[in-house]
Amino acid sequence: MADISSAAMLPPAGPQLPKPRADAAATAREFEAVFVGQITKMMMEMVETGDEFSGGHGEQMFRGVLAEQMGNEIAKRGGIGLAPAVMDQILKMQGGSADGR
Repeated sequence: MADISSAAMLPPAGPQLPKPRADAAATAREFEAVFVGQITKMMMEMVETGDEFSGGHGEQMFRGVLAEQMGNEIAKRGGIGLAPAVMDQILKMQGGSADGR
């Protein structure tokens, strides 16, 4: 016969719910990276590149990729301060608060 008390020691079966605060922080950082990348792309499009120092067609093709990577790096290094505000809003929408209560 099986020992019932040992079954109570096992971890619960089924999927574990993710930590909402960690997920909210990651989502907020990702949002900031995309936002900064889009702003950077718009700024780069405003620069005139018609002289001999421009990268020509190749530069035009990869400008969006460069802007995206710049946005990722800016967000990774602290960003522009958007991620904390976005995280607070995500947590409020989930029914929690930014300070974990």
